Amino acid sequence: MITYNPKSWFKLIFALHKSDTLRILWKEMLYMGAFTSLIAFLVLTYLPGNLVLEKLTQVYSLIGFVISLLLVFRTNTAYDRWWEGRKQWGALVNDTRNLASKLAVLLSDVNDKAYFQRMIPNFIFATRDQLRGGAIFENYDLTNEEILDFRDKVHIPLEFSNKMFERIVKLKREGQIDGNELFVLDKNLNALLDSLGACERIKNTPIPYSYSLFIKKFIFIYVTTLPLAFVTNFGYYSALIATYVFYVLVSMEVLAEEIENPFGLDDNDLPLDTISSNIKRNVVQVLQ
Repeated sequence: MITYNPKSWFKLIFALHKSDTLRILWKEMLYMGAFTSLIAFLVLTYLPGNLVLEKLTQVYSLIGFVISLLLVFRTNTAYDRWWEGRKQWGALVNDTRNLASKLAVLLSDVNDKAYFQRMIPNFIFATRDQLRGGAIFENYDLTNEEILDFRDKVHIPLEFSNKMFERIVKLKREGQIDGNELFVLDKNLNALLDSLGACERIKNTPIPYSYSLFIKKFIFIYVTTLPLAFVTNFGYYSALIATYVFYVLVSMEVLAEEIENPFGLDDNDLPLDTISSNIKRNVVQVLQ
């Protein structure tokens, strides 16, 4: 995720970061300008004073209002998914701290503390990798025997959770914790799985295909026929106006596409690497 100062207006206005839609769409904007210039030439040369074209401006004003509502809904939906993902990772930060703090007080054996000191961050890193496509065992603190045990598992974060719960149940049977303490620790582990499930729901439930298809077609048809409404009033200047409208409308869709899956590696996605490293640092600090 890009960190920046939102109060630095001039720096933001003139910035050309690689995630800037101006940098992404500049080729398409040139094509749009050239296409509009061609339309302007044909209309002004062969259809001057056409009454139908002169009335199109009013029609496109109404259509523009409709498409703006659709884009607002599209952007808000995408941002809701981004923010929901951030809240779930905030919950993971809090729940791992709570779990580590309780284990640090309840456990007396150094080996038990060392086990959870490895497994809690392992669960977080595995959750990050699960949301990005699959497990990367080099990122986890595992022994060779544990790696062999995990290799044939499909859902690695769930397996880390199972291992931690098995260890907690073993501690209960050995009398190191009582039933009430088991209940409290189980609640923290369940909270971790709840956050994981919520993130998977966001990742695996994209915007409905028919809706995404419709809005892309709507934008394409609107911006490619827009020059017809501007040429009779603005002549060749309609190339600048149509290109600017194209930039605004398509940029909204591009931004929505980027943030609707907040767990990837795009510039505006959530900083999962940083959050995961901070969780590991906190857990190690508490359990050491």
